[in-house]
Parts: sequence; structure tokens; C-alpha cells
Amino acid sequence: MFESSLEEDKILAEKVLSGIMPHIGNSLRIGITGVPGVGKSTFIESFGKYLTSLGKRIAVLAIDPSSQKTKGSILGDKTRMEALAHDPLAYIRPSATGATLGGVSNKTREVMLLCEAAGFEIIIIETVGVGQSETAVKSMVDFFLLLMLSGAGDELQGMKKGIMEMADLIVINKADGDNKLASKKAQKEYQNALHLFPPSDSEWQPRVTTCSAIEKEGLKEIWDLIEGFKHTTKKNRYFQTNRQRQNLHWMQEVIKQELEAHFLRHPQVSANLPELERQVLAGDIPATNAAKALLSIYKGEQEG
Repeated sequence: MFESSLEEDKILAEKVLSGIMPHIGNSLRIGITGVPGVGKSTFIESFGKYLTSLGKRIAVLAIDPSSQKTKGSILGDKTRMEALAHDPLAYIRPSATGATLGGVSNKTREVMLLCEAAGFEIIIIETVGVGQSETAVKSMVDFFLLLMLSGAGDELQGMKKGIMEMADLIVINKADGDNKLASKKAQKEYQNALHLFPPSDSEWQPRVTTCSAIEKEGLKEIWDLIEGFKHTTKKNRYFQTNRQRQNLHWMQEVIKQELEAHFLRHPQVSANLPELERQVLAGDIPATNAAKALLSIYKGEQEG
């Protein structure tokens, strides 16, 4: 219902969202991203099973990229996390990004709140992978975990500085077998790189650790660090302040989405849009002039 584009579903979803407000805010929200091939699904399954072994109820919101051609999405996360999918303490919800940038779905926040209201203690948001707009997940989670591989020297060159700056914890995955030594070396290089960044408002010093999701090593250490972050930020009140800022950001995002949708539904705008698009494609007018012409039509009608 929340992910539906039908108007009647949207109205009902708003009522449900208002109704669950007293029951939200009691979970820990963790965002997990990483470079392609880092093993996000394997890590989340192993980490999720570790958390359920502690008696924690967890929900995994897995975001799959949508095809720009067909708009379809495979949504295969449940098959990649088969053991976790059958765990009675876990719930996995795959969603497509659709047209949304930022590595998340446009209804990720709402689904996260539904899971909180349903009593899940830990919400894990798995994003589609590191990209220029990937950082949107930071605006909806308490803790941001970045998965990396060894070979840090080369990867640091291509790594987006913005994502590293936002990471509360960097985990070097696949630290097993012949890769153990390289992973330890990568850990030191990333830790040195983090010292170059300005201190965070949270007063938490980002850490770097290693793990092997396949061999299930290092998972306890990761959870201990996450709990340490939670303790520190709740004590200095950053935890709550950050959530309040995120709610304001969410409000602003909804305003932008609704304004764009209202603009595109406007009869005069939709009537003139195809011809102006044709002129822009043909190079007859600049894109900025076409955009301003449509905005003038929209504003003129609104003022009238």
C-alpha cells in the first residue's frame, strides 16, 4: 500500500502513517553500502543471523536498482539471503529504486517506520551500491556502515570522499585465507585516511575493522562498535538531534516531490511540454529557456 502509486492507496497510507506515530522511534537504523563485489548480501545475512542469535528482531530493507529501459527490477535479495529469509526473527523486504536517486526507494522511510511500529528492533537498509548520489541513505539512518575490500591504496583514489566522510564504521570484508594480511594493511590505510577528515558532530571517531562474512568472523566486534556508537550519541544527545534533523529533511523532500508532481500534472504544462522537449532536442532553444517558459505558464495559472 505504501509503495503503491494509486491515489486511494496514498490517502490510506497517510492515515496509517499518522496512526503508527506513537509506536515508532524505538529501533536502531543502520545503513549499509559498499563497492561492487564487496559482498553486501553475504555480510548482511551473516550479520543478521548473528543479531537474531542474540534474540534481536531485525528487518532488512534491500534496495535493488531499476532498469532505466524497462523500469523493472530483479528483487533477488531474498534468494541471496536464504538462511536469513527463513529466520522467524527476521523480515526482508526488497524494493526497487524506481526513478529515485540516492541508492534508496522513494518509500524507504515509510517502510522503515512500518517495521518499527511492527516491533523490529534493528532496521538494516542495504543500498544499491556506491555511487554519486548514494549518500541519501545517510539522511534516514542512525549509523552508516561502509563495506570495503582490501587493496586500499588503489581504492582510496577512486573512493568518493563524501561517502567516507559520512561513514561511522568502515568494514574490510573478505578478510579470510590469503587475504587476511592484505585486509589488515587496508585497515591501517583507511584508519589513517579517516584522521584527515574533520571531526563529526556526533563526537564519534569513525573506526575501521575487518571481518569475514563467509567464515562469520568479526561480527561481534562490529556489533560492539555499533552499540558503542549508540551509547556515545545517546549520552551527548546527538542521536535524537540527528533524527529531528532527518525528519525536517524528509518534510522538505516530500514538498519537492509533491511540487514536481503537481507541476507535471498541470494541464497547460503537460500540453506544452512535448513541443518544448522537441525544440530542446532539436537544439532550437536552450534547455533553461524551455524550463523557464513552462514555469511561467505554471506560475501564471497559479497566480490567476
